[in-house]
Amino acid sequence: MLKTRVIPCLLLRGAGLVKTVRFKNPKYIGDPINAIKIFNDKEVDELVLLDISASKENRGPSFSVIEEVASECFMPLAYGGGIRTVEQARRIFKLGVEKVVFNTTAWREPAVLRDASSEFGAQAVVASIDVRRRLFGRYEVCVEGGTRATGIDPVEYAQRMEAAGAGEIFLTSIDRDGTMQGYELELLAKVTAAVGIPVIASGGAGSVSDFGAAIREGGAAAVAAGAMFVFHGPHRAVLITYSPRGELEKVLA
Repeated sequence: MLKTRVIPCLLLRGAGLVKTVRFKNPKYIGDPINAIKIFNDKEVDELVLLDISASKENRGPSFSVIEEVASECFMPLAYGGGIRTVEQARRIFKLGVEKVVFNTTAWREPAVLRDASSEFGAQAVVASIDVRRRLFGRYEVCVEGGTRATGIDPVEYAQRMEAAGAGEIFLTSIDRDGTMQGYELELLAKVTAAVGIPVIASGGAGSVSDFGAAIREGGAAAVAAGAMFVFHGPHRAVLITYSPRGELEKVLA
């Protein structure tokens, strides 16, 4: 296992996987089971699966898809998307998922996150925070798949999530999502300095060197990537892969 976790993040839409750019224009990249089998072979340490349409469609998790994915996944799996109650979280854990990820529900009803943390332990509860950069460099938390602005600063919001019982923060820059232009390091550094729980950097990874920058300059405890692990070449042909372990160890040492 790597000293610093390098986590593929897969986006679920219906029964298939997609990849977005700045949370828009989802491109179909294949079947989740095929992707997970590849990551199993690559001995990936952890995987995040996010249903990006559940909250926008005002529906709950697709338990049948989660069950199928969890049964094939040989690594710790975190799932997010449409979880609105502790009972739904409980059912997801019973399917073999190790962590639940709250985003829109954590904003609407933080008590659900708090109750889930109390029942299952903070280590099993992740607060996902999606952030846009506004005029004059101001950052703002967005929910409902990035479509609804909250007016809340991400530093303040991350502190709220920590106080509510989240054991980890999954911090995504909407502006960098799918661009492979590097993480939003300023945002990352501000949030990591303000909380005492691990922060996973997400949104913008395009190379192994971006992982190192997120850790050394941004203070990230772990790094996540999507496009980097599913696209290849200038034309973004679909090729699901994972960085060579030796290369990761060299950069993350």
